[in-house]
Amino acid sequence: MVIRAFGERVRNADARRQDLGLALLVQVAVTMPFVVPRSPDLPPVTWASYAMTTAAVLPLIWRRRAPVGVLVAILVLGGVYKVTLDGPGQPLPYAGLIAFYTVALRCTPRVRVAAGLASAVVVALSVGWETGTARELLFTLFVSAAAYALGRLQHTRQAYTAAVEARAAELERANRIEAEQAAARERARIAREMHDILSHAVSIMIVQAEAGPVAVRAAPERAEAAFEAIAETGRDAMAQLRAMLGVLRTDGAAPRSPQPGIAALAELVDRVRAGGLRVSYERTGTVRELPAALEATVHRVVQEALTNVVRHAGAAAADVTLAYGPGTLTVTVTDDGRGPGGAPGGHGLIGIRERAAAHGGTAESGPGPGGVGYSVRVSLVTSPLEVGN
Repeated sequence: MVIRAFGERVRNADARRQDLGLALLVQVAVTMPFVVPRSPDLPPVTWASYAMTTAAVLPLIWRRRAPVGVLVAILVLGGVYKVTLDGPGQPLPYAGLIAFYTVALRCTPRVRVAAGLASAVVVALSVGWETGTARELLFTLFVSAAAYALGRLQHTRQAYTAAVEARAAELERANRIEAEQAAARERARIAREMHDILSHAVSIMIVQAEAGPVAVRAAPERAEAAFEAIAETGRDAMAQLRAMLGVLRTDGAAPRSPQPGIAALAELVDRVRAGGLRVSYERTGTVRELPAALEATVHRVVQEALTNVVRHAGAAAADVTLAYGPGTLTVTVTDDGRGPGGAPGGHGLIGIRERAAAHGGTAESGPGPGGVGYSVRVSLVTSPLEVGN
């Protein structure tokens, strides 16, 4: 509000300076007949006539604040000048034309009509007082109409400029809102990615670490494999985090490797198997290559579902199925645990639903077949072009 008020004061100050400069310019124009040599048969100029001429120019300083009052003052002073003083005439009624232009620019239609009729009457009386010729009457009416037309054109131009500025401001606001929404979506995406990567890696490492001491006593060779699985899971998580966070750098120095896709699911399943969970992985239907973003979503959905199984289900086995259909892909992860395969209030299943919705799909979760275990089922739209194939 303070900035807006300051800008308004600056604009008003500029307008006052403009009006003052315009009044000075008109004063120079009306002074010329007083300083050029006059014919000997004409009476000499007087200070009184010059003062009256100046008085008819001064109201222009307030033309924006009171356009009708300024027009009336100029017309009255001009009439008094013609009736009472025998001073030099002017080629054009400069002050009156500018006042009439301002009325056309700033006043309402009713006021403009009234001012136009009154001005026409004054013009007719003035011409009749001086020469009474039709030529001068037509010329004076023409220049008055031209001043009115210029005022209306300027009003149209200002209205158009204001509309363009308002539209630009609206677009700027819309772009700012869109940018904020895009930033919020990106933050949510990064949060989902970090949750999936870290949750999966930490869950696998915890399972392996808990099994390590038992394996050391019973089967040392299995303990070595468990520790190697922990290290491999940590290295993979670090690699994925570097790849994801690299896109946040602005200097272009970070590597930008693609996110894991469907091809990496076999490796993901192997890591989970190494933790002791029996996992089967199957693909049905016509297997085909999918967009990278969709494949990354499939990988994250399976990763999060298996992480939930490891952390919460207490399951001994899990099945991962990718069913390719016409224009669709259905991902199902089912376990034989106690369910549900997700912590109450956790972000895992929420993230799965958000990922599915981002590709026009749906996500369902609930008891497994026959009420045994828990099942997560995600249906994704692959490509509208494939529906007709």
